[in-house]
Amino acid sequence: MSTTKTPSAEQGSHSNYRRSLGTIALTATGLGSIIGSGWLFGAERAAAIAGPAAILAWVIGAVVALTIALTYTELGSMFPKAGGMVRYGQYSHGSLAGYLAAWANWIAIVSVIPGEATASVQYMSSWDFGWTHALYDGKELTGTGVALASVLLIFYFFLNWFAITLFAKTNTAITVFKVVVPILTASALMIAHFDTGNIKAAGGFTPNGWSSVFTAVAVSGIVWAYNGFQSPLNLAGEARNPGRSLPKAVIGSIIIALVIYVALQIAFLMAVPGDKLASAGGWAGLGYNSPLADLAIAWGLNWLAMLLYADAFISPSGTGMIYAATTSRMIHGVQENGHLPGIFGKVDKKTGVPRPALVLNLVIAFLFLAVFRGWGSLAEIVSVATVISYITGPVAVMSLRRLSPGLKRPVQLKVMPVIAPIAMVFGSLVLYWGRWPLTGKVILIMAVGLPVWAWYEIGKPLSQGRKPWAELRPHLKAGAWMVAYLLVMALVSYAGGKEFGGKGYLPEGPDLVVVVLIGLAFYFWGVRSSWRNPSLAAVEEEIRAAEQAEEPSGAVTVGAQRSGDGDGPDDDRPSDGKVRSDA
Repeated sequence: MSTTKTPSAEQGSHSNYRRSLGTIALTATGLGSIIGSGWLFGAERAAAIAGPAAILAWVIGAVVALTIALTYTELGSMFPKAGGMVRYGQYSHGSLAGYLAAWANWIAIVSVIPGEATASVQYMSSWDFGWTHALYDGKELTGTGVALASVLLIFYFFLNWFAITLFAKTNTAITVFKVVVPILTASALMIAHFDTGNIKAAGGFTPNGWSSVFTAVAVSGIVWAYNGFQSPLNLAGEARNPGRSLPKAVIGSIIIALVIYVALQIAFLMAVPGDKLASAGGWAGLGYNSPLADLAIAWGLNWLAMLLYADAFISPSGTGMIYAATTSRMIHGVQENGHLPGIFGKVDKKTGVPRPALVLNLVIAFLFLAVFRGWGSLAEIVSVATVISYITGPVAVMSLRRLSPGLKRPVQLKVMPVIAPIAMVFGSLVLYWGRWPLTGKVILIMAVGLPVWAWYEIGKPLSQGRKPWAELRPHLKAGAWMVAYLLVMALVSYAGGKEFGGKGYLPEGPDLVVVVLIGLAFYFWGVRSSWRNPSLAAVEEEIRAAEQAEEPSGAVTVGAQRSGDGDGPDDDRPSDGKVRSDA
């Protein structure tokens, strides 16, 4: 049976992290994660699926992300620990549910890293050089393209090999550029050509029906983009004042990104030449390799095209760098949950970087790059895996209110009992919108990770002569709801409406009602299944120890030290030494 580290041991590993990130750095991290390759390809891909109604898909995606993010901001402020997103399910439901949630979350995030490298190389294939045209064959990267993308992966990880302060300074500068260029692109394209007739052309506002709008939310890269809100939470162990900075960073980054993405989507829709739209047979037939750069060239904005080609390296590279940092903290969290070898919990004392975890993620990123060579195929996998990882937040936040009502919550919303079930419903709907058989394939990927859990929970104890069954029983009972949820959602996706890839056994309209009811049923089952497991007891003891050891003038920190580095001398440092809530 795997065991959670003792508070003293866990504090020892976390003491090597540096609490140097303030609100500005964390917001830049969230925004930098959201504005990556998604803005370069998302507008065209969403339009190909939903037509002009793709504008609404970005708004729906933001509402879903905000609702789910609110549940995680409470959890992140309660447990400001590295790799926070992989820990919450473990605290509320024990090893089985915690491992499944961590596995889904890690798969969703680590696969983004090769996706960003793929996006850069795909844009590069449009350069006016013969050798660059050989990087991409119209569907996926060629062997040469994969080799170049591999070099970019090494670059992302190299930047993270050193101190977190270097990461913060580099990322903030890159994020400023990443925000300015999309705004400039949207503005320039709107000024160059704004043909409102495109809204009515090629089938009108919803050429493929309203179901296509929901599918666009799930698989066009919209969920991929907004998933970046997790990055500040995974760096919570390095936040100076998580109670104040995490909510601002998470919510602020989503809202800023929404404005930028909607502007880009409108600019793309109106800038497509009418004759090109007609000859392509509609939005799905456009087939741009470098969508925004191709439009810039079409309207004589060569300077913008050059800027976009440059940003095609900078934006995805910035996001790849961020995810290389956050996934290494996630691996550290999984190791402390008891499901990876101890080496992956080691943090370099000098730099504050979990280097063994960084190397593991680099290897996995290479594997994803070798198997999924196109941005679109990676976007689909990432998006559906992301939604699966979302479902633990709403359940965990209300479970922990039931199990540990006295635990300090720097961020606590009174309306959370309403928000949490709505977030669960939203997550279930987006998972269903992902379309069969994609939903089934990704759920199968979730099952691939179970042998690792089985080794640490069953195989390893048996090899040591121990019988784990009595200890394991409550973990299995508490995690049964999540296993059943994935199986039921796979069945509903298979039997669902044909507009979502199903067999049509559930008619259009009632199928969505069924999904809503399933989401609510499993939400209440999940909350009732939570229990005071050893991981929760250990983290509560750790928090109490940290509070007792706290200096009168210092802010509450969980297993980590503070550093003077950051955004400014007074940023996120309350004068009375207490963590304040903005909620």
